[in-house]
Amino acid sequence: MGQIFTLAEAVAWRQALREAGRRLVLTNGHFDLLHVGHVRYLQAARALGDALLVGVNSDASTRARKPGRPIVPQAERAELVAALECVDAVVIFDDVTANALVEALRPDIYTKGGDWSRPGGPRPPEAAIVAGYGGQVIYLPYITERSTTALIEKILEQRWQSLQPGSLG
Repeated sequence: MGQIFTLAEAVAWRQALREAGRRLVLTNGHFDLLHVGHVRYLQAARALGDALLVGVNSDASTRARKPGRPIVPQAERAELVAALECVDAVVIFDDVTANALVEALRPDIYTKGGDWSRPGGPRPPEAAIVAGYGGQVIYLPYITERSTTALIEKILEQRWQSLQPGSLG
C-alpha cells in the first residue's frame, strides 16, 4: 500500500528519490468514486517511471471545481488511491490547480488524461511549470465512457427509473 504524505513529507520523499537517481511520475485528480478508468490511467502513469505520486484534490478544491461533489471524503479517496498496487504515495492538496504541488515536487514526468490533449483544447495550467524546469508532460489515453460523472448519471438514472410507478424499486 502506498503512503499518504503531507506536502512536506512528499517533498522529502521526492528528494530521496532524486538522490537515488529514480524518476518520479506525478499525476493528480479528484478520484471521487474510484472506477476502472482511474485504475487503468494510474497503471499507465506508473509504467512511465520509478515511482508514482498521486495528488488528490481536497474536499474544498473538489467543491470549487465540481458542484455537488465530492461524494467520498478526501481521507477516504486518498486511502483508496494509496491502496492501489501501482501507487507509491498520495498527497492531498487544497488548491484548485496542482501548480503549487508541481512546483514543490518538480516531478520528472507529469501526466494528465488525454482529454487535456485535444487539438485546440485547453492545456493543464501545470504544463508551463513543468516545461520551465525541463520536466516532461505526458498525456495518457482517455478511457471513454469511464468517468465519475457518467457513473453518477447512471446511478441517478437507475434510481429515477426505480421510483417510477409500476417499478419494483
